[in-house]
Amino acid sequence: MSVRADLHIHTTASDGTWTPAELIAEAQKQQLGLIAVTDHDSVANVAEAMTLAAAAGITLLPAAEICSTKEDLSFHILGYGIDIHNKQLLELMQHNEALLEQKDVDSIHLLARDGWPVDEAEFARYTYDRHRGGWRALAYLIDKGLCTGVSDFFQRIFTPEHDLGFPEFPAISEVITAIHAAGGAALCAHAASGFHGPGLEHVLDILRTEKFDGFECYHSNHSEEGTQRLLQHCKKHGLLISGGSDCHGTFVPGRRLGQPLVTADMLRLDGLLPQDVK
Repeated sequence: MSVRADLHIHTTASDGTWTPAELIAEAQKQQLGLIAVTDHDSVANVAEAMTLAAAAGITLLPAAEICSTKEDLSFHILGYGIDIHNKQLLELMQHNEALLEQKDVDSIHLLARDGWPVDEAEFARYTYDRHRGGWRALAYLIDKGLCTGVSDFFQRIFTPEHDLGFPEFPAISEVITAIHAAGGAALCAHAASGFHGPGLEHVLDILRTEKFDGFECYHSNHSEEGTQRLLQHCKKHGLLISGGSDCHGTFVPGRRLGQPLVTADMLRLDGLLPQDVK
């Protein structure tokens, strides 16, 4: 059987609950032979994870999941095979991290304006254990008893009703350029999931002029129909194919490491993997 793969995993460097050591231990339990740490706008845990993965006999592809915006929609772009020290890419990710940190502050401000029992000065002092997963505003609202978890946050709080939404991230073309400058390949993440809103065909139409190297065809939130449509699109246009769980450790219910089942022979990652990974 071909090597089992999971090329979409988050750690404590963004909103996951696992450290690199915990991730590698879980990857061994699931008998994964090919993985990627794809934290949101961060490569902080990649070097440590690569060292631990090599010692465990696991191939780890250096990567990140980078936020972008087009037509008021947020898109996540997976950069695979990147130089994690590339200045241009690091500056872009630092810019995005700053936007997300400010969004936390703005979210609490807007909720306070609307009469929620939150305190901006208290939030300014607030810290949380990154092993919980998620982000600072979410942890604060949970600790205040105002939110039950990530699903509740997006369904009831992070909504247009409260003037809340994602920041205006850099354009897709800018993110792709930065990934290419770092020697990587840029693939659109979870295009067939509900994350984008308008549906896969609309998403593909929106993205038709963008110079993606490929798409994440296999994902925990993709239907079989969506997966097959993306595979068809990639094969027709000669694009790269990736896949992964989008596991955040224990943070996002229902996402399990190594699910859906993906093997290296199901992927197309030309030039990104060692010759012996099959």
